[in-house]
Amino acid sequence: MKEGNNMKNAVLFLLQLLILISFYIGSNYIVKLINLPIPGSVLGMILLFVGLRVGIVKLNYIEKAAEYLIKHLPLFFVPYAVGLMTYGDLIKSSGWKLLLMIVGSTVIGLVVTSGITQYLSSKGTKKHVPSDSF
Repeated sequence: MKEGNNMKNAVLFLLQLLILISFYIGSNYIVKLINLPIPGSVLGMILLFVGLRVGIVKLNYIEKAAEYLIKHLPLFFVPYAVGLMTYGDLIKSSGWKLLLMIVGSTVIGLVVTSGITQYLSSKGTKKHVPSDSF
């Protein structure tokens, strides 16, 4: 009985993965067909989001495959990290500029985000203090 359940889960997982792959391949095809200036993967994410919001795609249609892919997401960055090794000379000569840009943009992002958060939280939680209480 357990083997039948494992087989059912495997088929379900593969079907869910096929749905996600279909969004990816379909969106790449649309980008090439219409000559859109955005990557197909970005369009695929937008279409998947719209499909989920509208109800065309139910969460349980893709949930297990999506959880598996997110769980193993760091592995997808390994090829890019290895590819950076071929740019060793560039990093040696301009590494400090790259580091400055990364740190600077991170600090700017944090400052802007915290400022907006503080503004919105203070706007939503203002309390009326009676003037005669002093």
